[in-house]
Amino acid sequence: MHTLTFFPIGNADCCQIDLACGRKLLFDYAHYRNAEDEEDLRIDLATALREDLKAANRDYYDVVAFTHADDDHIHGASEFFYLEHAKKYQDDNRIKITELWVPAAMIIEENLEGEARILRAEARHRLKAGKGIRVFSRPDRLLAWLENEGLKLEHRKHLITDAGQLVPGFTMESEGVEFFVHSPFAVRLKDGNLVDRNECSLILQATFVYDAKVTRFMICGDTTYEILADIVNITRYYKRDERLAWDVFNIPHHCSYMALSSKRGEVKTEPFPKVKWLFEQGFERGILVSSSNRIPENYEDPQPPHPQAANYYNERASAITGDFVVTMEYPKPSSPAPVRITIDGSKATLRKTILSGSIGIISRPAPRAGGTNVY
Repeated sequence: MHTLTFFPIGNADCCQIDLACGRKLLFDYAHYRNAEDEEDLRIDLATALREDLKAANRDYYDVVAFTHADDDHIHGASEFFYLEHAKKYQDDNRIKITELWVPAAMIIEENLEGEARILRAEARHRLKAGKGIRVFSRPDRLLAWLENEGLKLEHRKHLITDAGQLVPGFTMESEGVEFFVHSPFAVRLKDGNLVDRNECSLILQATFVYDAKVTRFMICGDTTYEILADIVNITRYYKRDERLAWDVFNIPHHCSYMALSSKRGEVKTEPFPKVKWLFEQGFERGILVSSSNRIPENYEDPQPPHPQAANYYNERASAITGDFVVTMEYPKPSSPAPVRITIDGSKATLRKTILSGSIGIISRPAPRAGGTNVY
């Protein structure tokens, strides 16, 4: 079977995909836990990932994808990963990356600082070397940068994947999964010019197959309802509605209402029509995951997660007899633990985590309680 693991790291993102064939992919990395703070309930992400890799007798990921260059997607990455562009990031304790996936902005954007600047240097190094990298972009968007580096687009085009394409190296026949690219993308204006949209963030649909059953997972970085609406319009224009279907949906931007609409609403966020349609493409028993802090009781808090958005997602989960899961609330707010979803002949199943004092953690299939936070 395949497994998805979401980690309780606060308002930050990290999702691990374990394929039945043995390959491991990591989407985002943000290690924030303060070991000196006993009240910090966030997981020690670095330790959790190292232990998992050690159990698999490996010191690398087949793919590490950074969906976005904001700190809540990359915090601590330069301390955890082995980076090829500089010796200061190379020692035997670091985790290696076979292939790095990044949006175009992590190559061409100039005004980056801190971790983002370091990862940009790594991505640029790999692209110049012509290996170990996949950039998501309209190829011509990288033309000027490549020429400035003395490189030809035709010699690097095989490392660039545009919206509407499948990511090379993964097929349902061989690896049991394929990745369809939704973003970054470009839209054509009335004057015929192309305008690049959302080039800072990756949005993909992973389609898994196991025992002849197909399961779909929407992977969203930070994005807004306008971008999601554009994706719906473009995908439906090309009559590829199946690329918007989902069994698991990684909710954008830590349950912010801005992924649904420009208006928060008093009690519940009413989504923009195209976005509403997207969330209605969930299959029965679908799972919505909010990688975020606990849903607050304060309906006026400017920072996500926003309870109005959570109320909509809860309602949507209930409509499909599914689950809405908040990472810092699962299995209960006082003891958050990784959210594990197995993908097999029964499609996507949330594994119920039971905390029992010092006995440890036991996993079993979760009964699908319609539309309530899973504690």
